[in-house]
Amino acid sequence: MTRKITYALKAVLMLSLTGSSLVSFAQKPVLGQVNEGRIPTPAMLFLNISPDARSAAMGDAGVAISSDVNAIYWNPAKLAVADREFGVSLSYTPWLRNLINDMALYNLSAYKKIGKGQTIGLAVNYFDQGLFQATDDQGTIKGNFNSKEYAITGSYSRVLSTHLSLGVNLKFLNSNLIGNYATGGSQAITKSPSTVAADIGLFYDTKRDKPWNYTYGLMISNISGKINYGSTQDNFVPTNFKLGMAATRTIDQHNRFTFTLDLNKLMVPTPPSYKTVNGVTVIDKGTDPNTKSALSGMFGSFGDAPDGISEELKEVTVSLGGEYVYNDMFAARVGYFNESEMKGNRKYATVGVGFKLEKKYSFDFAYLLPTGGSGSPLANTLRISLAATFDGAPKSVASESK
Repeated sequence: MTRKITYALKAVLMLSLTGSSLVSFAQKPVLGQVNEGRIPTPAMLFLNISPDARSAAMGDAGVAISSDVNAIYWNPAKLAVADREFGVSLSYTPWLRNLINDMALYNLSAYKKIGKGQTIGLAVNYFDQGLFQATDDQGTIKGNFNSKEYAITGSYSRVLSTHLSLGVNLKFLNSNLIGNYATGGSQAITKSPSTVAADIGLFYDTKRDKPWNYTYGLMISNISGKINYGSTQDNFVPTNFKLGMAATRTIDQHNRFTFTLDLNKLMVPTPPSYKTVNGVTVIDKGTDPNTKSALSGMFGSFGDAPDGISEELKEVTVSLGGEYVYNDMFAARVGYFNESEMKGNRKYATVGVGFKLEKKYSFDFAYLLPTGGSGSPLANTLRISLAATFDGAPKSVASESK
């Protein structure tokens, strides 16, 4: 499908295309108006789309659940305690299916144990935004281009103690929104920025020899500098701070339940509030994000909201999930994702299933059900993941749910 767009709006719309889909097409921010909802809007928001079906089916929670191949994305520290020697996974997510039929996210992940308590991994995350046809204000066709972004991630993790493991990722990021097409104008997108980023994660497993076992995870992802698309404005990359916990209940050798909770805070400056003085719009409370460096923006993001701590708490999203696994062959999953109405209003339930063959090959499916109102572009979002793991016997039902 080819979509038409005027070059005069290209710079704004292409940058907002990914962002608007991730910020749930919030009602308050409108093109040409001040961001009244004060929603942080970094570039490269495809980095925040859950790539795999297992975590997507549990409300986008994955920091503290049992290890699988996609731990590279959620928390690389979990790879150090993976049960198998080698694993690979391929995931596919058609994006905004109700609006567009040629936009999709693809993810390929793999890991390999290299020694006692050490694991390396590699992942490629590719976001294809489809084919666009550019026109000027008079409707003259200026050409076609394909918009795409990708991340290539190398991962390393190791066991630090009986209960604790550490993982780090190093990423190469590229955002090619307009290909070879040049929009013109001082504020236009004229280049495709590339940068490097890092993730760091911790995973703690209580390893209780009791019916209930508890695991905890911490992840800071996309630590990077600012990027520029050729305009006068630099853009933040979506650095995230995530905390998670999971509780697993073993009923018997065939039945196991896992309940998980993730909290996520975007480490990006909150836009200020504005007021009009003598017909001029000026900052009332807060600071212009354009004046902040990448580091000050990240660390200052925990206390820069104009309305104080109450607004900071509204920027924390909550993911709740549950998973039931039977006989290491079938998994049923449910979840819920909640975001403040002021900060994007993404609210959706999730469901999914998983099947495993010969304890090696698995298929997982997830489906998203918006609850924040009718007409959501996120409706009918689905994810499919295929995975294979080899060598070594599974230690638990929960850890082999992929």
